[in-house]
Amino acid sequence: MACAGALALALSACGDSGVPPPGQEPLRASTPQVAEDEVVLRGQGLVAGPEAFYFSAGRNEIEAALLPILGEPTERSENPECGVGAMQFSEYAGGLIINFQRGNLVGWNSRDNGDASRVQGDVQIGSTRTEAQEAKGFAAIPASTLGDEFALGDTMGGFFEGDEVVMMYAGAQCFFR
Repeated sequence: MACAGALALALSACGDSGVPPPGQEPLRASTPQVAEDEVVLRGQGLVAGPEAFYFSAGRNEIEAALLPILGEPTERSENPECGVGAMQFSEYAGGLIINFQRGNLVGWNSRDNGDASRVQGDVQIGSTRTEAQEAKGFAAIPASTLGDEFALGDTMGGFFEGDEVVMMYAGAQCFFR
């Protein structure tokens, strides 16, 4: 019985090795090049300067990595009624919101490409509708109850206002559909 407990403990320790799950390539801060004072938002997490984080990374680690780049969050809040369960949020100047559940990174959404943050890829906040529609993996979401929504592959999405991309997101969101 003691051996089974030790084996379970050893296996659970393996889950936090920093090795990406099968089928996911590693998030490397250097590919593409990320400056020390820059945040790049990716479909599977984010990169803050030299540190890359997948969804499931700890809130304390994320906020510590963002601190020298974006400063303290302008607001921390929680919504216990999200469709995916209670979520906590850290909002930064410029419209970047980082989403957490039970202390772990689960998503992000952004309304601005600030001096210090940008979305990975060719489609950015401020891109035209035509630029987004020509991007690899673009798909309109015509039945969205949230507005003029689109997907980019299976990891990112966004919204148009008129002819411009005004918001992008990845991971779990507290959107009420």
